[in-house]
Amino acid sequence: MRRVRYHSYGGPEVLRVEPADTPEPGPGQVRLRAEVIGANFIDSKFRQGLGARYDRPLPATLTGDVVGVVEAAGAGVDAALVGRRVAALAEDAFADQVLADAEWLATVPEGIDDAAATLLPMTAPVALGTLRTGRFARGETVLVHAAAGGIGHIAVQLAKLLGAGKVIATAGSPAKLAFAREHGADAAVDYTAADWPDQVRAEAPNGVDLVLDSVGGGLTAQGLDLLAPGGRLVIYGMAAGEPADLPARQLYALRSVAGFSITTWRATHPREAAQAVEELTGHVAAGRLRGAVHTRLPLDEVRKAHELLDDRAQLGRILLVP
Repeated sequence: MRRVRYHSYGGPEVLRVEPADTPEPGPGQVRLRAEVIGANFIDSKFRQGLGARYDRPLPATLTGDVVGVVEAAGAGVDAALVGRRVAALAEDAFADQVLADAEWLATVPEGIDDAAATLLPMTAPVALGTLRTGRFARGETVLVHAAAGGIGHIAVQLAKLLGAGKVIATAGSPAKLAFAREHGADAAVDYTAADWPDQVRAEAPNGVDLVLDSVGGGLTAQGLDLLAPGGRLVIYGMAAGEPADLPARQLYALRSVAGFSITTWRATHPREAAQAVEELTGHVAAGRLRGAVHTRLPLDEVRKAHELLDDRAQLGRILLVP
Protein backbone atom coordinates (compact mmCIF):
# COMPACT_ATOMS: atom_id res chain seq x y z
CA MET A 1 0.00 0.00 0.00
CA ARG A 2 0.92 3.69 -0.17
CA ARG A 3 1.14 6.34 2.53
CA VAL A 4 2.13 10.02 2.61
CA ARG A 5 4.84 11.26 4.97
CA TYR A 6 7.37 14.07 5.21
CA HIS A 7 10.92 13.71 6.55
CA SER A 8 11.73 17.41 6.88
CA TYR A 9 9.74 20.58 7.36
CA GLY A 10 9.06 22.83 4.41
CA GLY A 11 6.76 23.47 1.47
CA PRO A 12 4.53 20.95 -0.30
CA GLU A 13 7.61 19.53 -2.03
CA VAL A 14 8.61 17.70 1.20
CA LEU A 15 5.56 15.42 0.95
CA ARG A 16 6.35 11.92 -0.28
CA VAL A 17 4.11 9.06 -1.36
CA GLU A 18 5.88 5.99 -0.01
CA PRO A 19 5.31 2.23 -0.05
CA ALA A 20 4.34 0.81 3.34
CA ASP A 21 3.14 -2.37 4.96
CA THR A 22 -0.58 -2.72 5.59
CA PRO A 23 -1.12 -1.68 9.23
CA GLU A 24 -2.74 -4.00 11.74
CA PRO A 25 -5.32 -2.47 14.10
CA GLY A 26 -4.39 -2.41 17.75
CA PRO A 27 -6.79 -2.57 20.70
CA GLY A 28 -9.74 -0.24 20.15
CA GLN A 29 -8.84 0.37 16.52
CA VAL A 30 -10.17 -0.55 13.10
CA ARG A 31 -8.52 -0.55 9.69
CA LEU A 32 -10.31 1.22 6.85
CA ARG A 33 -9.93 0.78 3.13
CA ALA A 34 -9.95 4.46 2.25
CA GLU A 35 -12.33 5.72 -0.45
CA VAL A 36 -11.74 9.44 -0.03
CA ILE A 37 -9.75 11.66 2.34
CA GLY A 38 -10.57 15.24 3.30
CA ALA A 39 -7.48 17.45 3.73
CA ASN A 40 -7.18 19.72 6.78
CA PHE A 41 -5.61 23.18 6.75
CA ILE A 42 -3.83 22.64 10.08
CA ASP A 43 -1.55 20.10 8.39
CA SER A 44 -0.01 22.79 6.21
CA LYS A 45 1.15 24.43 9.45
CA PHE A 46 2.48 21.17 10.86
CA ARG A 47 4.25 20.45 7.56
CA GLN A 48 6.04 23.80 7.74
CA GLY A 49 7.07 23.26 11.39
CA LEU A 50 6.04 26.77 12.33
CA GLY A 51 7.27 26.97 15.91
CA ALA A 52 6.81 24.72 18.92
CA ARG A 53 3.03 24.60 18.56
CA TYR A 54 3.32 23.05 15.11
CA ASP A 55 6.34 20.78 15.56
CA ARG A 56 5.74 17.08 14.99
CA PRO A 57 8.34 14.34 15.31
CA LEU A 58 9.80 13.44 11.93
CA PRO A 59 9.00 11.56 9.80
CA ALA A 60 5.46 12.88 10.18
CA THR A 61 2.07 12.04 8.69
CA LEU A 62 -0.99 14.04 7.66
CA THR A 63 -4.32 14.05 9.46
CA GLY A 64 -7.56 13.84 7.50
CA ASP A 65 -11.24 12.93 7.43
CA VAL A 66 -11.33 9.45 5.94
CA VAL A 67 -14.37 7.74 4.45
CA GLY A 68 -14.02 4.03 3.84
CA VAL A 69 -15.04 0.49 4.64
CA VAL A 70 -13.90 -1.30 7.80
CA GLU A 71 -11.72 -4.24 6.78
CA ALA A 72 -10.35 -5.36 10.14
CA ALA A 73 -11.02 -4.78 13.84
CA GLY A 74 -8.59 -4.87 16.74
CA ALA A 75 -9.03 -6.35 20.21
CA GLY A 76 -12.05 -5.08 22.09
CA VAL A 77 -13.82 -3.85 18.94
CA ASP A 78 -17.19 -5.21 17.82
CA ALA A 79 -16.48 -7.51 14.86
CA ALA A 80 -19.83 -6.47 13.38
CA LEU A 81 -18.14 -3.24 12.27
CA VAL A 82 -16.24 -5.14 9.57
CA GLY A 83 -17.81 -4.34 6.21
CA ARG A 84 -19.46 -1.15 7.45
CA ARG A 85 -18.96 2.17 5.63
CA VAL A 86 -17.78 4.79 8.10
CA ALA A 87 -16.02 8.14 8.40
CA ALA A 88 -13.20 8.85 10.84
CA LEU A 89 -10.67 11.52 11.77
CA ALA A 90 -7.30 9.79 11.48
CA GLU A 91 -3.73 10.78 12.33
CA ASP A 92 -2.11 8.85 9.48
CA ALA A 93 -4.92 9.53 7.03
CA PHE A 94 -3.29 9.87 3.61
CA ALA A 95 -2.92 6.19 2.77
CA ASP A 96 -4.68 3.34 1.03
CA GLN A 97 -5.33 1.63 4.39
CA VAL A 98 -5.93 3.74 7.50
CA LEU A 99 -6.14 3.02 11.22
CA ALA A 100 -8.81 4.82 13.25
CA ASP A 101 -10.22 4.75 16.78
CA ALA A 102 -13.37 2.64 16.78
CA GLU A 103 -14.92 4.77 19.53
CA TRP A 104 -15.22 7.79 17.24
CA LEU A 105 -16.33 6.22 13.98
CA ALA A 106 -19.27 7.93 12.29
CA THR A 107 -21.53 5.51 10.48
CA VAL A 108 -22.30 6.72 6.95
CA PRO A 109 -25.99 6.18 6.11
CA GLU A 110 -26.99 4.95 2.67
CA GLY A 111 -27.50 7.73 0.18
CA ILE A 112 -24.80 10.02 1.57
CA ASP A 113 -22.03 10.60 -0.95
CA ASP A 114 -18.38 10.47 0.03
CA ALA A 115 -17.93 14.27 0.01
CA ALA A 116 -20.80 14.78 2.46
CA ALA A 117 -19.56 11.87 4.56
CA THR A 118 -16.18 13.58 5.09
CA LEU A 119 -18.01 16.26 7.09
CA LEU A 120 -19.10 13.85 9.82
CA PRO A 121 -15.97 13.02 11.86
CA MET A 122 -14.45 16.49 12.30
CA THR A 123 -15.56 19.35 10.04
CA ALA A 124 -19.22 19.56 11.02
CA PRO A 125 -18.61 18.69 14.71
CA VAL A 126 -16.08 21.52 14.98
CA ALA A 127 -18.56 23.96 13.44
CA LEU A 128 -21.30 22.85 15.83
CA GLY A 129 -18.92 22.71 18.79
CA THR A 130 -17.84 26.32 18.31
CA LEU A 131 -21.47 27.47 18.20
CA ARG A 132 -22.25 25.59 21.40
CA THR A 133 -19.10 26.79 23.14
CA GLY A 134 -20.20 30.30 22.23
CA ARG A 135 -23.64 29.67 23.81
CA PHE A 136 -25.38 30.49 20.55
CA ALA A 137 -29.09 31.33 20.83
CA ARG A 138 -31.78 31.72 18.20
CA GLY A 139 -32.12 35.19 16.72
CA GLU A 140 -28.52 36.19 17.41
CA THR A 141 -26.08 37.78 14.96
CA VAL A 142 -23.07 35.58 14.18
CA LEU A 143 -19.82 36.64 12.52
CA VAL A 144 -17.96 33.74 10.86
CA HIS A 145 -14.37 34.32 9.79
CA ALA A 146 -12.86 32.33 6.90
CA ALA A 147 -16.40 31.51 5.84
CA ALA A 148 -15.37 29.94 2.53
CA GLY A 149 -13.13 27.35 4.17
CA GLY A 150 -13.85 23.72 4.92
CA ILE A 151 -15.23 24.43 8.41
CA GLY A 152 -16.34 28.01 7.82
CA HIS A 153 -18.92 27.24 5.12
CA ILE A 154 -20.44 24.57 7.38
CA ALA A 155 -20.54 26.99 10.35
CA VAL A 156 -22.47 29.49 8.19
CA GLN A 157 -25.02 26.85 7.25
CA LEU A 158 -25.39 25.55 10.81
CA ALA A 159 -25.88 29.02 12.27
CA LYS A 160 -28.71 29.66 9.81
CA LEU A 161 -30.15 26.18 10.34
CA LEU A 162 -30.21 26.71 14.11
CA GLY A 163 -32.02 30.03 13.82
CA ALA A 164 -29.48 32.85 13.62
CA GLY A 165 -31.05 36.23 13.00
CA LYS A 166 -28.16 37.26 10.78
CA VAL A 167 -24.94 35.57 9.68
CA ILE A 168 -22.11 37.84 8.56
CA ALA A 169 -19.30 36.06 6.72
CA THR A 170 -15.76 37.26 6.19
CA ALA A 171 -13.41 36.01 3.50
CA GLY A 172 -10.47 37.29 1.46
CA SER A 173 -11.62 37.50 -2.16
CA PRO A 174 -14.72 38.32 -4.24
CA ALA A 175 -15.09 34.66 -5.22
CA LYS A 176 -15.00 33.57 -1.58
CA LEU A 177 -17.51 36.24 -0.57
CA ALA A 178 -19.90 35.07 -3.27
CA PHE A 179 -19.37 31.47 -2.13
CA ALA A 180 -20.25 32.39 1.46
CA ARG A 181 -23.47 34.06 0.33
CA GLU A 182 -24.36 31.02 -1.76
CA HIS A 183 -24.07 28.92 1.39
CA GLY A 184 -26.39 31.05 3.47
CA ALA A 185 -24.55 34.15 4.68
CA ASP A 186 -26.79 37.21 4.90
CA ALA A 187 -23.83 39.54 4.38
CA ALA A 188 -20.19 39.05 3.38
CA VAL A 189 -17.22 41.30 4.13
CA ASP A 190 -13.64 41.20 2.82
CA TYR A 191 -11.44 41.08 5.93
CA THR A 192 -8.40 42.18 3.93
CA ALA A 193 -10.01 45.61 3.54
CA ALA A 194 -8.83 48.22 6.04
CA ASP A 195 -12.38 49.22 6.88
CA TRP A 196 -13.81 45.71 7.29
CA PRO A 197 -14.84 46.31 10.94
CA ASP A 198 -16.85 49.36 9.86
CA GLN A 199 -18.56 47.23 7.21
CA VAL A 200 -19.54 44.75 9.90
CA ARG A 201 -20.83 47.55 12.13
CA ALA A 202 -22.99 48.75 9.25
CA GLU A 203 -24.55 45.26 9.10
CA ALA A 204 -24.84 44.94 12.89
CA PRO A 205 -25.23 48.45 14.40
CA ASN A 206 -25.88 47.04 17.88
CA GLY A 207 -22.91 44.70 17.76
CA VAL A 208 -22.34 41.03 17.01
CA ASP A 209 -23.47 38.40 19.51
CA LEU A 210 -21.00 35.67 18.54
CA VAL A 211 -17.74 35.59 16.58
CA LEU A 212 -16.29 32.30 15.32
CA ASP A 213 -12.58 32.92 14.78
CA SER A 214 -10.27 30.48 13.00
CA VAL A 215 -7.89 33.19 11.78
CA GLY A 216 -6.34 34.75 14.88
CA GLY A 217 -3.66 37.39 14.43
CA GLY A 218 -4.94 40.94 14.58
CA LEU A 219 -8.48 39.90 13.61
CA THR A 220 -9.16 38.50 17.08
CA ALA A 221 -8.87 41.84 18.88
CA GLN A 222 -10.90 43.51 16.12
CA GLY A 223 -13.57 40.84 16.43
CA LEU A 224 -13.71 41.30 20.19
CA ASP A 225 -14.29 45.01 19.68
CA LEU A 226 -17.26 44.23 17.39
CA LEU A 227 -19.11 42.27 20.08
CA ALA A 228 -22.31 43.58 21.59
CA PRO A 229 -22.53 43.74 25.41
CA GLY A 230 -22.60 40.13 26.55
CA GLY A 231 -21.14 38.94 23.25
CA ARG A 232 -18.83 35.94 22.94
CA LEU A 233 -15.82 35.15 20.76
CA VAL A 234 -14.68 31.56 20.17
CA ILE A 235 -11.16 30.87 18.87
CA TYR A 236 -10.74 27.52 17.13
CA GLY A 237 -7.78 28.19 14.84
CA MET A 238 -4.89 30.58 14.25
CA ALA A 239 -4.27 30.58 10.51
CA ALA A 240 -2.74 34.07 10.75
CA GLY A 241 -0.78 33.34 13.93
CA GLU A 242 -1.28 33.91 17.64
CA PRO A 243 -3.92 36.55 18.40
CA ALA A 244 -2.64 40.02 19.15
CA ASP A 245 -2.89 41.32 22.71
CA LEU A 246 -6.50 41.48 23.86
CA PRO A 247 -7.11 44.63 25.94
CA ALA A 248 -8.88 43.71 29.18
CA ARG A 249 -11.02 46.82 28.92
CA GLN A 250 -12.81 45.25 25.96
CA LEU A 251 -14.14 42.58 28.32
CA TYR A 252 -15.77 45.06 30.68
CA ALA A 253 -18.93 45.08 28.54
CA LEU A 254 -19.56 41.49 29.73
CA ARG A 255 -17.82 40.14 26.65
CA SER A 256 -16.01 36.82 26.84
CA VAL A 257 -13.43 34.79 24.92
CA ALA A 258 -13.30 30.99 24.78
CA GLY A 259 -11.38 28.36 22.85
CA PHE A 260 -12.53 25.17 21.18
CA SER A 261 -10.73 21.92 20.34
CA ILE A 262 -12.49 18.79 19.13
CA THR A 263 -9.98 16.54 20.90
CA THR A 264 -10.63 18.30 24.21
CA TRP A 265 -14.39 18.18 23.60
CA ARG A 266 -14.24 14.43 23.00
CA ALA A 267 -12.10 13.89 26.11
CA THR A 268 -14.13 16.05 28.50
CA HIS A 269 -17.68 15.77 27.10
CA PRO A 270 -17.72 12.46 25.20
CA ARG A 271 -21.48 11.92 25.32
CA GLU A 272 -22.20 15.43 24.04
CA ALA A 273 -19.61 15.04 21.28
CA ALA A 274 -21.07 11.69 20.20
CA GLN A 275 -24.61 13.06 20.20
CA ALA A 276 -23.43 15.96 18.05
CA VAL A 277 -22.20 13.54 15.38
CA GLU A 278 -25.58 11.78 15.37
CA GLU A 279 -27.40 15.12 15.07
CA LEU A 280 -25.16 16.28 12.25
CA THR A 281 -25.50 12.97 10.41
CA GLY A 282 -29.26 13.57 10.37
CA HIS A 283 -28.81 17.06 8.92
CA VAL A 284 -26.44 15.78 6.22
CA ALA A 285 -28.70 12.82 5.34
CA ALA A 286 -31.68 15.17 5.01
CA GLY A 287 -29.78 17.58 2.78
CA ARG A 288 -29.89 20.41 5.32
CA LEU A 289 -26.07 20.58 5.39
CA ARG A 290 -24.08 20.43 2.19
CA GLY A 291 -20.34 20.22 1.87
CA ALA A 292 -18.78 21.98 -1.08
CA VAL A 293 -15.87 20.29 -2.87
CA HIS A 294 -13.23 22.54 -4.35
CA THR A 295 -11.39 19.71 -6.08
CA ARG A 296 -10.72 15.97 -6.07
CA LEU A 297 -7.18 14.83 -6.59
CA PRO A 298 -5.53 11.40 -6.71
CA LEU A 299 -3.42 10.57 -3.68
CA ASP A 300 -0.28 10.91 -5.80
CA GLU A 301 -1.06 14.63 -6.20
CA VAL A 302 -0.97 15.40 -2.48
CA ARG A 303 1.56 18.17 -3.10
CA LYS A 304 -0.95 20.01 -5.27
CA ALA A 305 -3.51 19.71 -2.48
CA HIS A 306 -1.10 21.37 -0.06
CA GLU A 307 -0.27 24.10 -2.55
CA LEU A 308 -3.97 24.97 -2.52
CA LEU A 309 -4.01 24.92 1.28
CA ASP A 310 -0.94 27.14 1.48
CA ASP A 311 -2.43 29.62 -0.99
CA ARG A 312 -5.77 29.63 0.88
CA ALA A 313 -7.26 29.20 -2.58
CA GLN A 314 -9.95 26.62 -1.94
CA LEU A 315 -13.71 27.07 -1.78
CA GLY A 316 -14.86 24.29 0.53
CA ARG A 317 -13.07 20.96 0.81
CA ILE A 318 -10.07 19.44 -0.93
CA LEU A 319 -10.49 15.68 -1.32
CA LEU A 320 -7.85 13.06 -2.10
CA VAL A 321 -8.79 9.76 -3.70
CA PRO A 322 -6.50 6.74 -3.12
